Amino acid sequence: MAAASAASGFRTWMQTHNLGWLTPKRMRALTIGAMCTAGLVATVGVSGATPPASHGTPTAKLAAASRPITP
Repeated sequence: MAAASAASGFRTWMQTHNLGWLTPKRMRALTIGAMCTAGLVATVGVSGATPPASHGTPTAKLAAASRPITP
């Protein structure tokens, strides 16, 4: 959602600066490009997940600590 908000803000910024070359057709192309870029950055460029834990065998220290103490 933040990426879409940024793309929308970029579109608004472009529109308020009254640039002579910014025709409605170009504005539409810029909007589509900004939304596509924002979507790609949000899905590919930013990773919110933590790296997976290793699924190897526990170390000897952890294995020894998990054994029950026998009298």
